Amino acid sequence: MSSTSERWTVLGGSFLAYMFDALELAILALALPHIREDLGLSLAEGGLLATATLIGIGVSSITLGRIADRYGRKRALMMSLAVFGMFTTAIAAAPGFWTILLLRFLSGLGLGGVWSAVSAYVVETWPQRLRGRATCFALSSSPVGGLLAAVLAPALLPDWRMLFFVSGLGAVLPLLVVGFAFDESKEWIAHRRLPVRAAEKGGPRQVFDRALLRVTLFGTLLATFALIGWWGTSTWLPTFLGADHGLSVSEIATFMIVLNLGNFAGCNVSGYLADRHGHRRVVATALLGSGVLLAVTVTQSPGAFLLGSVAAFGICTSFFGLFGGYLAGLFPTEVRATGAGLCFNVGRGVSACAPFLLGSLASAGSLGTGLLVCAGFFLLAATTLIGLPPTAVTRAVAPRVAPARGGT
Repeated sequence: MSSTSERWTVLGGSFLAYMFDALELAILALALPHIREDLGLSLAEGGLLATATLIGIGVSSITLGRIADRYGRKRALMMSLAVFGMFTTAIAAAPGFWTILLLRFLSGLGLGGVWSAVSAYVVETWPQRLRGRATCFALSSSPVGGLLAAVLAPALLPDWRMLFFVSGLGAVLPLLVVGFAFDESKEWIAHRRLPVRAAEKGGPRQVFDRALLRVTLFGTLLATFALIGWWGTSTWLPTFLGADHGLSVSEIATFMIVLNLGNFAGCNVSGYLADRHGHRRVVATALLGSGVLLAVTVTQSPGAFLLGSVAAFGICTSFFGLFGGYLAGLFPTEVRATGAGLCFNVGRGVSACAPFLLGSLASAGSLGTGLLVCAGFFLLAATTLIGLPPTAVTRAVAPRVAPARGGT
């Protein structure tokens, strides 16, 4: 097991890396009304920009996970940060819609690798009894990134080009931290030194072997349904609050700050609960709560109760942080980043349809109806947990004596 100082360095650096990953994803939702106005885009075309990003993330699900498993967690994480930072910054100079669409896809190729590398790093660095709260803390940087986006947006908008430039340039900071402060995962190094390496025998195909096939399929369904609900909601909730409730940019930013503060608190509390009571039970509670509270939010009028329901919804969306420890713990060392990354990022890729379809639905009906559909997907995600183990703890570490096939 890693030293105490190394654990905290990995935890802090992983928090920072995923924060800028989340920031890059959050700014599109806040900039979208201004991009549509400047470029004359329809709701469906605006949703397509988010879809392009998520398709890029889905395409990267195998490649970057494979790089992390074969060449190391550190190299894969640095590559991911460099790619999404570069292409996000380039959006500032994009001449039109199609160029932005391409750059969003390319940035998605980098964004897809951060989650799997961070999850594997923390699981392999922290002791088993603390992995739930450690991974949840690292991934709770997602709402902090959203919070930072909500602070940057009022300061820079309507200049959305400058917003993308500043956000992309920010990726240099975690890139420097990982490059100079991180050591490679000792568990990954030890596994690569085994006489017969599973990575050489099966590679990414191992996640579809009989021992892991059920986990891979149900893990992918879990992430897909949950992320369809999330990306549909996060992309269009700011527009819904403005169009249906007449809120100003600063008022929408306040709601997004409250949402992200709730998510940060929920991630860290749920990590503690997962270590005590098992991941599956806590993930199910979070998903069910997300579905119910989103429906409550959509049907409320502006006021204090609406703000409270948004905060409670944010607390329940802590399933993001839980997925890191849960999915990474279900796969053995040699395919941990590949397996967990495949489940989460294929889910992201498939969920790419959500912003576009919700925008199309809103063009024909209302955003409120589309958001209620998203609430249904959260509830559907909860049902997929029937096919997964009750906790990731017993499968968190592959055996040392021989390459693991399906965990212990």
